[in-house]
Amino acid sequence: MYRTKTCGELRAADAEQTVTLAGWVHKNRRMGGMTFVDIRDRYGLTQLVFNRETHADLCDKANTLGREYVIRVTGRVKNRQNPNEYLPTGAIEVIVTELDLLNPADTPPFTIEDDTDGGEELRMKYRYLDLRRKVVRENLELRHRMTMEVRRYLDQQGFMEVETPMLISSTPEGARDFVVPSRMNPGQFYALPQSPQTFKQLLMVSGFDRYFQIVKCFRDEDLRADRQPEFTQIDCEMSFVEQDDVLNLFEGMSKHLFYTLRGMEITEPFPRITWHEAMKDYGSDKPDMRFGMKLVELTNLLRGQGFPVFDTATYIGGICAKGAAGYTRRQIDALTDFVKRPQIGAKGLVYARIEADGTVRSSIDKFLPQAVLQQMKETLAAQTGDLLLILSGENTTKTRKQLSELRLEMGNQLGLRNKDTFACLWITDFPLLEWNEQDQRYYAMHHPFTSPKPEDIYLLDTRPEEVRANAYDMVINGVEIGGGSIRIHDSALQNKMFRLLGFTQEQAQAQFGFLMNAFKYGAPPHGGLAYGLDRWASLFAGLDSIRDCIAFPKNNSGRDVMIDAPSAIEPSQLNELNLSVTHHAH
Repeated sequence: MYRTKTCGELRAADAEQTVTLAGWVHKNRRMGGMTFVDIRDRYGLTQLVFNRETHADLCDKANTLGREYVIRVTGRVKNRQNPNEYLPTGAIEVIVTELDLLNPADTPPFTIEDDTDGGEELRMKYRYLDLRRKVVRENLELRHRMTMEVRRYLDQQGFMEVETPMLISSTPEGARDFVVPSRMNPGQFYALPQSPQTFKQLLMVSGFDRYFQIVKCFRDEDLRADRQPEFTQIDCEMSFVEQDDVLNLFEGMSKHLFYTLRGMEITEPFPRITWHEAMKDYGSDKPDMRFGMKLVELTNLLRGQGFPVFDTATYIGGICAKGAAGYTRRQIDALTDFVKRPQIGAKGLVYARIEADGTVRSSIDKFLPQAVLQQMKETLAAQTGDLLLILSGENTTKTRKQLSELRLEMGNQLGLRNKDTFACLWITDFPLLEWNEQDQRYYAMHHPFTSPKPEDIYLLDTRPEEVRANAYDMVINGVEIGGGSIRIHDSALQNKMFRLLGFTQEQAQAQFGFLMNAFKYGAPPHGGLAYGLDRWASLFAGLDSIRDCIAFPKNNSGRDVMIDAPSAIEPSQLNELNLSVTHHAH
């Protein structure tokens, strides 16, 4: 038997037992005639003691053990004279009487510690070593518990887990597909699914009523901290439901996860705000609600006062940073540089302080009389000691987004975005369509199967840009965790939607004919949503990137540096697939 106990299992109550442990050498240190070795496995770490006086040969053997050697030991559990209160097994140690070297190991390229000396690229190359680190392992344990609780909750709510195909047909709408050549069908390609959207709708037509799947999805898009080319969704669909039915059930699931995984009991309903409210008050459709600092429009108040930048602006808006009037000129200049960054794109920043006597001092005092400044103070609900930050621009949406970035930066600087605090909300009533100037056509804000609000359907023929979608997103701490919609289940309405999106009847039939045909045989009203499992796990783990809650992630270039993928394939494989490779200069 390789082991009778794990390395994280022993406690003071186990004293005087004889046990066998197996694991990796974490540390090895000599102190006089004693050698102490920390042995580690997935479950924890135990201190081993080798005594030269009683077992000189074992002590010599222990002194040859290097980091990450795989060993098995047998010994007697003893209570420590100086317990380590920071270690779960810190009350005991094992006095070793037998030692077997199961496998030696090369010296690792970085330390297997919580605070490792390995950079991210190096750790990704040796990910199997990185996964031995406690902090990374705990992220995957959290992810595992999350999937178990999701399955438990949905099973209790009558959902059935059904697998859908990984090899499907390509659809040019949305993000780019990953395509897979078919050997048996020369010149034709499968696509890897961006989501199981059409299949879960077909399951509703099939009468399955409540479906879910924890499923891999694929998108060939530019990467960032919260994106990977392959990611995992908690994908769900329900029949005979309206929007409130979906939101209430999955709000319940969210609260269940907070309680079981974070020990937080949330009794209040999640706030719900419309997309238009979110854009007006926060400049974002995924606002961080852990703090206030709403955007306030000041256009009518500040335009026409003689300050050229404001006088030519379409939109002027400000935020009130509570208690930040003590910001130095250097800090203000740094904020100005921040909003001028190319990815934000503001031309400058105007600021004002609320002085101890209630007066307002601004960076453009010569243009704004005190009476106007006092009105601005009142409009922004500012008080003594507050700092007002103002941006303007010719495009309302763009300027609000710039203010949103400034709001988040101030939230960071003022310590208002604590990772142990969570603020959840639903965003509803998105626009159904968005106009693309370059292509001179509408695109679906979510996807072509999203239903318009019933009361807005009459606008589709005359003012389609005003139609609201029966769609919703769940946002936690400024991160979109999931979203979905009530679907179109009527063939005539779906055909109208395809026409609005610029599909010819032939194109719609070629791409989605199987779904439209299915609708002819009695499609129930249905809707659902999908949560990003990677995002949710990383949020609960307090991570800045989703990579550390994925066992084997890709880097920012979409590469797996451990297995060196993607890579070229053999010419014989290309021939089998009827493919040739042409290299184009970038």
